[in-house]
Amino acid sequence: MAEPSTTSPPPPPPSTKSWADQAEEETNPSSTSAAEPSTPSLDELAIDDNNNPHKLLDDPDDSNIQAVTSGDTPYTSAATFEDLSLSPELLKGLYVEMKFQKPSKIQAISLPMILNPPHRDLIAQAHNGSGKTTCFVLGMLSRVDPNLQAPQALCICPTRELAIQNVEVLRKMGKYTGISSECAVPMDSRDSTPISKRAPIMAQVVIGTPGTIKKWMTYKKLGVTRLKILVFDEADQMLAEDGFKDDSLRIMKEIEKFNSNCQVLLFSATFNDTVKNFVTRIVEKKEHNKLFVKKEDLSLDAVKQYKVRCPDELAKIEVIRSYIFEIGENVGQTIIFVRTRNSAKMLHKALVDLGYEVTSIQGALEHEERDKIVKEFKDGLTQVLISTDVLARGFDQQQVNLVINYDLPLKYAAEYIRGRDPEPDFEVYLHRVGRAGRFGRKGAVFNLLCDERDEKLMSKIENHFGTHVKEVREKSVEDYKAALKEAGLLV
Repeated sequence: MAEPSTTSPPPPPPSTKSWADQAEEETNPSSTSAAEPSTPSLDELAIDDNNNPHKLLDDPDDSNIQAVTSGDTPYTSAATFEDLSLSPELLKGLYVEMKFQKPSKIQAISLPMILNPPHRDLIAQAHNGSGKTTCFVLGMLSRVDPNLQAPQALCICPTRELAIQNVEVLRKMGKYTGISSECAVPMDSRDSTPISKRAPIMAQVVIGTPGTIKKWMTYKKLGVTRLKILVFDEADQMLAEDGFKDDSLRIMKEIEKFNSNCQVLLFSATFNDTVKNFVTRIVEKKEHNKLFVKKEDLSLDAVKQYKVRCPDELAKIEVIRSYIFEIGENVGQTIIFVRTRNSAKMLHKALVDLGYEVTSIQGALEHEERDKIVKEFKDGLTQVLISTDVLARGFDQQQVNLVINYDLPLKYAAEYIRGRDPEPDFEVYLHRVGRAGRFGRKGAVFNLLCDERDEKLMSKIENHFGTHVKEVREKSVEDYKAALKEAGLLV
């Protein structure tokens, strides 16, 4: 979230919650309009930031963000949201609903590149929790003509949870605009209307998963001729060989066939070199802008990382129960990441048998059950969530202060299966760590290591990020207390 203004304007009432944590009262992912009556005037909300002059993109303050622009369009960093020439309705949504006061660093740099003509494509990498969702949601809302009842903005996400979350943010931010939206995700309900029989999509913004969006386009229910902006959230996964590359490219090709002027925004917290090069190639036919965070700045310093050596799997469960849970019972919500669905089921049963109330989520669950589990966790009804990597990316919950890596994330490329040492998935590790300490808050991550393979994986992770992960002795109460105090979670 953006830092508070240094001046003393009449801002909206302060809020301790992040915009991404405040669930909409309307959570049903169906088409809806966001219009509502007006309340305060924008004159009352406007922020006078005379002490924060306009900055050029190469100013020293932005040295950790590498912005590469094409063409001769000059872009100036936005000190306030008023600098972006947004509609009064959008400004009201930012101030009243989102409780924002001024753009975060990534927003100040990227929004002028997104919103200003000639609306060039953008490849953007930014920290988890830095406000990148606001960048593309605001970009979509600002490009829509509220008087045209047709799809004008499309956002594609790797998981239904992320798609639903992005729709909630969009409806909150666009509450006063009258812009309609629809969530395109698979549904379980047997009485839902088959896609072949449903009416054409008229919502002005569509956010969904690639399979459902491709199906809607195949059945000619989702028209693309009026699209002005196409967004890929978690673009590295959407365009990776082992991700959703085929579906994503088919969707892009179909849109380009009818609409070659559609602006493409590619956002992610991580881009490995292979994906970065591929992403650059697919937009190189047009002038485009790039925005990358330097590799050494991706380590999320606000989150303290620790490793615990455990002799076996039972010892991992004992560490969670007798030490992390017992000592850290009042520090906030916890996500435990496991590698497989079977591990999720096993750990869930083990902790429930020990008397803990936990929930678990993995891809094999019915869609409606996944939605229910996520909503209960976001509403604070459950404190511990066991998850496969379905929630590693983009899941925003500010009350999550603890992450436990029961298993370290692995790459599943074929060469590692054929007898070679396994490689850690550095991007997934970074995304997992990013679930704690959202928006600069404190957080701790405990990595549970069980054998020589885990030791090698942890060592590679430390080398990759240029960091030393402190060891916490398996059965040392003092070590766990010291770790949580260092992380700012215990007094």
